[in-house]
Amino acid sequence: MTITGSNLSRRSLLKSAAPAIAGGLAAIGAIRPAAAAPFGPAPEAASLERGKIWSGEYWAHRGDLKLYMYRKRVGAPKLGKETRPVLFLTHGSSVSSRSTFDLTVPGHGEYSLMDVFARYGFDVWTMDFAGYGRSSWPKDNSNIADGVLDLTAGTEVMARETGQERFNYYGESSGALRAGAFAMAHPERMNRLCLVSFTYTGKGSPTLGKRAEMAPYLRAHNRRPRDRKMIDSIFTRDKPGTSDPAVAKALADTELKYGDTCPTGTYLDMVTKLPIVDPLKVLCPVLIMRGQYDGIAALPDVLDFYEKLPNFDRWFVIIPGASHAVALGTNRRLLWHAMHSFLDEPRRLDAPKQD
Repeated sequence: MTITGSNLSRRSLLKSAAPAIAGGLAAIGAIRPAAAAPFGPAPEAASLERGKIWSGEYWAHRGDLKLYMYRKRVGAPKLGKETRPVLFLTHGSSVSSRSTFDLTVPGHGEYSLMDVFARYGFDVWTMDFAGYGRSSWPKDNSNIADGVLDLTAGTEVMARETGQERFNYYGESSGALRAGAFAMAHPERMNRLCLVSFTYTGKGSPTLGKRAEMAPYLRAHNRRPRDRKMIDSIFTRDKPGTSDPAVAKALADTELKYGDTCPTGTYLDMVTKLPIVDPLKVLCPVLIMRGQYDGIAALPDVLDFYEKLPNFDRWFVIIPGASHAVALGTNRRLLWHAMHSFLDEPRRLDAPKQD
């Protein structure tokens, strides 16, 4: 179901969104004209780029910290030529960048968000935040504020390598908080912003309510356990059956080579410091995507954030049959379609002046 217009009341939004949760994908805001097929072409469509996907590794620096960056696009880059829109992907609290965004699950379909958007024509980048994956592991807890500093350092690398100044950003879960906080701090770098599995104040979130019980531990430790069982719970805690069990196994197999712990900072921030992102200070166009069964992104809370955004180029999309782990879920193609439509939205034209 599609709802158009950005000046609806919050009560109207909630009443309209309720049947959409049960019946389909809801988009609230400025929406492109509906296609004949409601969810657009399959990712195998002939219109996608078919060339060889090139990849490269980079390092950003924040003081003494080395931050690992990874890049994918169709065809090798040539500075000043073949400029493509840049999409930067920011990972969440428990799993590093390539495990999240470039996952291979043999025999179970496409799960690399990097490959999907490289074939959509984007120059796709990601980064391991400090304390994760291949990046330096400092002694602190790698919180949201640290993530903004990491993104600042990474953006300088992207600007140098692409010759561009403004970029599209995608963040999921605590990565959405990092990306949103970065948008507040550096509006000059923002083109369009996609927030997935995002939380505003945390009100009404059963997952964060349960996680708040961990606050004393999180305050006392800079790292927390992150084993196979914990990774599996990312896919099962909201609604079992919204993902392929093979995905959780592949994710754990890929990620646990970096150890069985991860930083506590984003967990602690999400239970003690929300709200972190002020919607009135996010000036760029914004897409918010929420899984139908998400236990963190409570619908009234996220709609409250959406309603306060000052830019009326804003979309709200509910992905049916999805939980918190939208991009690795069974219905991930709906996320691809909504996100691609938003990032490829035609430029707005102002009405002609009257004589």
